[in-house]
Amino acid sequence: MRFLVGILASIVRTHRQRRNLRLLAWLGLTFVGLLATFSVIFHWLMAREGQEHSWVTAVYWTFVTMSTLGFGDITFTSDAGRLFTIVVLITGTIFLLVLLPFSFIQFFFLPWMAASEAADTPREMPQEISGHVVLTQLGPIEEALVRLLTAGGIEHCVIVPEAAAAAPLLDAGYRVMVGPFDDPDTYRKARVAEAQLVATTLADTTNTNVTFTVREVAPEVPIVATASSEASVEILRMAGCTEVMQLGRMLGEAMARRVLGRDGRARVVGQFDDLLIAEAAVASSGLAGKSLSEVDFQAKTGVQVVGVWHRGGLLMPAPATPLPAAGLFVLAGDHAQLMRYDEAFAHAAAEVGETLIIGGGRVGRAAAAAVEKEGRGWSLIEKDPSRVRWPERTVTGDAARRAVLEEAGIDRCSSIVITTRDDDTNIYLALYCRKLRPDVQIIARSTRERNIETLHRAGADFVMSHSAIGGTMISNLLRKVDILMVAEGLHLFRVETPSQLLGQTLAGANLSETTGCRVIAVGQGGHVDGNPDSEQPLTAQSELVLLADFPSEQRFMERFGRGSL
Repeated sequence: MRFLVGILASIVRTHRQRRNLRLLAWLGLTFVGLLATFSVIFHWLMAREGQEHSWVTAVYWTFVTMSTLGFGDITFTSDAGRLFTIVVLITGTIFLLVLLPFSFIQFFFLPWMAASEAADTPREMPQEISGHVVLTQLGPIEEALVRLLTAGGIEHCVIVPEAAAAAPLLDAGYRVMVGPFDDPDTYRKARVAEAQLVATTLADTTNTNVTFTVREVAPEVPIVATASSEASVEILRMAGCTEVMQLGRMLGEAMARRVLGRDGRARVVGQFDDLLIAEAAVASSGLAGKSLSEVDFQAKTGVQVVGVWHRGGLLMPAPATPLPAAGLFVLAGDHAQLMRYDEAFAHAAAEVGETLIIGGGRVGRAAAAAVEKEGRGWSLIEKDPSRVRWPERTVTGDAARRAVLEEAGIDRCSSIVITTRDDDTNIYLALYCRKLRPDVQIIARSTRERNIETLHRAGADFVMSHSAIGGTMISNLLRKVDILMVAEGLHLFRVETPSQLLGQTLAGANLSETTGCRVIAVGQGGHVDGNPDSEQPLTAQSELVLLADFPSEQRFMERFGRGSL
């Protein structure tokens, strides 16, 4: 009985089921009309043949013929009657093929499947879970964040409003819970009061609703939300948000930094205590084609060359290897050492030309504002006239057309920033611009991480995405792992010295060979040494600053345990 009640409830629960119910009613009425019509024609044809039958017999014969049973106890003898029998038989067969399967699938099979999925989908987190991160969807930002959380041994919970959306996430291995966003009971069942963080990246209005509802249940839990518009930032804070991220603006400014870095100066991108991490363009330093042994950075500046980032890969150049012109130095040192680097190499920078920005959305506008703030020239291409903010500097048209690119100044620019949100478009434009200008610097945006490598192959020198920026920022707010993203797929992180390495030297541990992680610095007592002694034994008070891509980080985690991160 409970099963039948559940099915009946599911029939009228959704708009689609109510629409199917109306369609079934129309099919039923059509069947009744055909039954009545065929019964009348049966009476008339039988009377022409001299046979007399009751109306009950007429309905009986029509049912038997339409259902293809064909008992043969009542038959026509004329050709007209037999042709009529064929028409009734064909009509009945069509209805059997349509009406019965439709009714069974829509009102029994699908509701049973939905009920089974709903029964298998969690609607409450286990009582023992705590210290987890609650998410309101699983988009690109959350995928990047979950990977970082998993590396740090932190649980997550994705709340989805419908059971149908939960099934594929469960199959993919994510921890999911079903519940409406505007119901405080959803967050009680998600044990949000015991969570470390709530992160919501939905629309601004929905984020405000989520924040306000969570605050009713857990007044103290940190809440991080994204905001599309400037006006939403203050509203989200008023609703109770701990941190509001405008990822479009952040991504645009980060992409502009890659352009501005072409002046040869070392630009600081992060800090671990007193150790600064900076990047500097190889070409603008005047060192392209030279080798590290020729330059001797340590003697001249004291900075450590962590590596050279070149089109999606970190190079560890041998002393005699020529430095690539399109590469980017990743440097580690203190403030004085970076100042000495600028004195030695920044003066060699050539004049930087204009920047061509493709896409006038939030990311493109933020990139333009950042370049403008530095006093650099720029132009912009935007396809939608309604999004044009600077008509005097904007070419309205499709960047896939050569005439539009030439009008915007592709022949005279030194950098191209591609900011559209569609990865396919960005790959196309990166390939096209690289063919037109083999010497130009190209910075491209990626929405999905799987397209990063493709964008590099298409010709982009650097690829950046708001998902990696957002995931890293949220992870850092947990203060479990101090992570600094150098580029897409490459980051620095600080960990306590694993117990397996205590008493060993860096040379003996050989982490670069065993895990792929490179030790950049060793910290102790609030001081980070950017040029650690490779023969100095590691102690329980020391910390390691490591440079790694995600596969290397995974190998480190597998070797030393999740607790090490």
